[in-house]
Amino acid sequence: MLFGQEKVSFLNTPTPLERLPRISEELGLDFYIKRDDLTNLGVGGNKLRKLEYLLADAKRQGATTLLTMGGAQTNHGRLTAAVAAKYGMKCVIVCLDDYPGEVSANILLDRLMGAEVVLKKDDGRPAAEQYAQVVAQVKSRYEAQGEKVYEIPIGGSNTLGMLGYYECAVELTGQALAQGIPGARVVCSVGSMGTYMGLFCGLKNERSPLRLTGISIMPQEPGLEQRLLAYFEQAKAAWGLDCTASADEFDVQTDYTRGGYNNPSPEVRQAIYLMARREAVILDPCYTGKAFAGVIDMVKEGKLRRGEQVIFLHTGGLPGIYTKHHRKAFEQELVGGGHILD
Repeated sequence: MLFGQEKVSFLNTPTPLERLPRISEELGLDFYIKRDDLTNLGVGGNKLRKLEYLLADAKRQGATTLLTMGGAQTNHGRLTAAVAAKYGMKCVIVCLDDYPGEVSANILLDRLMGAEVVLKKDDGRPAAEQYAQVVAQVKSRYEAQGEKVYEIPIGGSNTLGMLGYYECAVELTGQALAQGIPGARVVCSVGSMGTYMGLFCGLKNERSPLRLTGISIMPQEPGLEQRLLAYFEQAKAAWGLDCTASADEFDVQTDYTRGGYNNPSPEVRQAIYLMARREAVILDPCYTGKAFAGVIDMVKEGKLRRGEQVIFLHTGGLPGIYTKHHRKAFEQELVGGGHILD
């Protein structure tokens, strides 16, 4: 329980904190990785930490169906489907996206675990307006069948879900102290901002010596720091945090988005190859691969100094490699390494 909030405990935490010696040598850093990709449901990933709290709230309200939203290949949707399957609930995922032409990657896993996937083609209106329209239709249909629907925001990112990463901040601080790296810089990808904000609140409120840097995986509208500050103030009001923050304390790098959300990028693929071939750790092309490519650029640009202690948060997302557009790009680059013998 955290701040009086119950959770459903289903995770195999703490997840490992490991030093990567070959990446350390390659980049000139003292490089560690926090393996939240190894959480234990639905192929794993960071959203499960949020879902422990969100599921408890859903069960408290007597919900029988979990409804969430995201892109067609949403990792959060997959893990919501996993939690629903584990606890005997229905799940529906509303996606604002084109049909990718095949049932693969996260969509395949969603369906394997029994979730309904509702794809809505983007018609150009504001995304929030389109989601609201489709969610209302889907909720009405399920409620007409006698279901009680619990709605979870994109990424599980609200003040309740972020408590999962407040807990992670406490967990990670203890691990870093035990391994002799109390002043390390924690680096995480930033999408819907819930993971980053949970870490920020946990590190700050618990007076952790760890520092936090986010790397945005998609372009951000102007005023990002003010939006983060407003999010922080919501969390502070909700949970009575004993700390303050100012807009200039939020360190989110926005120069490494590589053309937009989930776009294939040769630099991201090269970063994925590097991690795979040096440490046998597989990153994904949407979040962790893009964030690690950002780390590589930050080293080249001098934003990360030689020998600096860095903890990279691996948030999961492995199925993303098998999405059609990423898979095709990898295939074109890797096909020459295979041999077919008669």
